Amino acid sequence: MIYLSLIFHMHQPYYKNLLTQETPVPWVRLHGTKDYLDMARILDGFPGIRQTFNLVPSLLEQLEDYVAGTIKDKFLELSYKPAKDLTAEDKSFILERFFSIHKETVIAFHPRYYELFFKKQNKKEFSVQDYLDLQVWFNLSWIDPYFRNERPQLKRLMDKARFFTEEEKLSCLEAQKEILGQIIPAYKQAKERGQIEITVNPYYHPILPLLYSTNTAREANPKSVLPKTAFSYPEDAQSQIDSAVEFYKDRFGTLPEGMWPSEEAVSEHILPFIINAGIQWIVTDEGLLFKSLKKKKRDTKLLYQPHLLRREGGNLHVVFRDRNLSDLIGFVYYNLKAEEAVNNFIGHFENINKAFKGQDILVTLAMDGENAWEYYYNDGHNFLELLYKRLCESEIIKTVTVSDYIKHKPATHTIKHLAAGSWIYSEFSKWINNTYKNRAWEYLSKARLELKLNADKLDERAKQLAYKQIYICEGSDWFWWYGDREKDFDYLFRMHMSNFYTIIGKPIPEYLKTPLEP
Repeated sequence: MIYLSLIFHMHQPYYKNLLTQETPVPWVRLHGTKDYLDMARILDGFPGIRQTFNLVPSLLEQLEDYVAGTIKDKFLELSYKPAKDLTAEDKSFILERFFSIHKETVIAFHPRYYELFFKKQNKKEFSVQDYLDLQVWFNLSWIDPYFRNERPQLKRLMDKARFFTEEEKLSCLEAQKEILGQIIPAYKQAKERGQIEITVNPYYHPILPLLYSTNTAREANPKSVLPKTAFSYPEDAQSQIDSAVEFYKDRFGTLPEGMWPSEEAVSEHILPFIINAGIQWIVTDEGLLFKSLKKKKRDTKLLYQPHLLRREGGNLHVVFRDRNLSDLIGFVYYNLKAEEAVNNFIGHFENINKAFKGQDILVTLAMDGENAWEYYYNDGHNFLELLYKRLCESEIIKTVTVSDYIKHKPATHTIKHLAAGSWIYSEFSKWINNTYKNRAWEYLSKARLELKLNADKLDERAKQLAYKQIYICEGSDWFWWYGDREKDFDYLFRMHMSNFYTIIGKPIPEYLKTPLEP
């Protein structure tokens, strides 16, 4: 029997400005209405499927802020604003930002939205009604098709397509808030009925081995160029893990058994922190299995089983994802029709079953659970529903959660030394080893030293806020984008860094007032 563990990773970085409660970008809200709730709800129709979702605390905290109404979102404020009252500045912002969704698979499927897109491209003047229709279509298109068909007020908007009223716009925006409020309860309910396992990330999605020490980059790639000042705060790695576990327990009522280390980045140094937090298993990439075992060739006999890390502080299971099969779902199958894609997927497992002659094996697939669906027809529903149907019908594949599997079939193979690296080329160069990435680490090192020297001088509230801000600055996303001239993430990193200095009562360094990458 092939035991299949499907792990979907749900993540957004911490966008919110701690000092103003504003979020410069709307991605938590928009992905919240398109990619999270439906992924849990779709399983209602397939009770035989067992699945794992990794939910990052920095995402869930911001979802809760939206539900509580304690976050300011300029995109949302301009959506609520009556079209007739929009200023020239408002209109410019809307025209620039309200087409921010995949053109071929979303905008082009809605004639009125597509019409507005070309009107903007051709620099034609928009009427008040055009702006109102655009306000609706931007928000409506980010609501998953599942809910657009399920909710009468949204279905009416889809059918009407144009000449929306302000009242109809409000019904769309209120539906968004309702959907956001149902996300965490839906996952909790699915967990309680035993259909899903929920794993956790370090709180603000940091690269744990690099928090331990940026020198770890050279363990994964000896040629890595390191920042001039090493960043080494193992205590921050422990705190990011412990706070995530505490957050999880508060929301889901139990301790997490599994953890997806951010970007599947691991090293020997961080294992004691994970073990001390009570985590039973982690997931990372197949490249690190073969690197750990010094294997030059891919070996599925080693890949398709859990492994055990026996360490002084305790034991930790580790599963390694099949990169090829995971990437088919993430990056290939959206180019195919659903039936063709699912047939191809099942065909791979039929070949695996023949190769292993019916032996019991664990195949782990771990992938992004939100971004891929934008590229699929109908936001991936046709593909997922057919896939789940075929998996339920299969006589050779049984879906499982990792925790359930290792309870019945614990690992027998041990790994003496876990290689350092991530799921990106089995190293860390996506977050370091680049002039601009290294400079960001140097700026972070300066700020972290300031906190170390000044923490005891702060009152308790400022101290807690300063640590929270530093932990946010340690998030992986800021470093990922340096070198790609991504203006939004440069702004966000410098905003968070600047806020840190304001919180501790220090002047904002001049170097944070201009883009880090020219």
